[in-house]
Amino acid sequence: MLVYQDMLTGDELLSDSFPYKEAYNGVLWEVEGKWVVKGAVDVNIGANPSAEGGGEDEGVDDQAVKVVDIVDTFRLQEQPPFDKKQFVAYIKKYIKLLTPKLDGEKQEEFKKNIEGATKFLLSKLSDLQFFVGESMHDEGTMVFAYYKDGATDPTFLYFGHGLKEIKC
Repeated sequence: MLVYQDMLTGDELLSDSFPYKEAYNGVLWEVEGKWVVKGAVDVNIGANPSAEGGGEDEGVDDQAVKVVDIVDTFRLQEQPPFDKKQFVAYIKKYIKLLTPKLDGEKQEEFKKNIEGATKFLLSKLSDLQFFVGESMHDEGTMVFAYYKDGATDPTFLYFGHGLKEIKC
């Protein structure tokens, strides 16, 4: 199994259980999330409680909640939305922090293609949800989620260059 950690914070943000597609020459990774039900499961054992004198309150205490698989699995923490000025400030700071951690070829690739990815994210800014890793470190890689045209499940966007592959 492969786990992808944030190069800046060490937080686990993704694994190979969630396949990704590259966009903007690998600067962004696109991952499909899914809404899933987590918690208690109502099991029908075939009994008829009303025929056996049982009341309505004898059923299973349903603790089930709907969560997005990626958010739940990697304990991503949602952040308040950014306006354009805040987002540009974050991107500038992120580029400054990440660039020195990349080797020569990756560094050039990142510098060359980050502008296109940033413009795409800015065009979606009002539709994005913002997440950080479990440590909630504000200088780490941010994960973005949005709903594609008419989709019921979110699509997540990661900065591929900001992730380090770890074999488990």
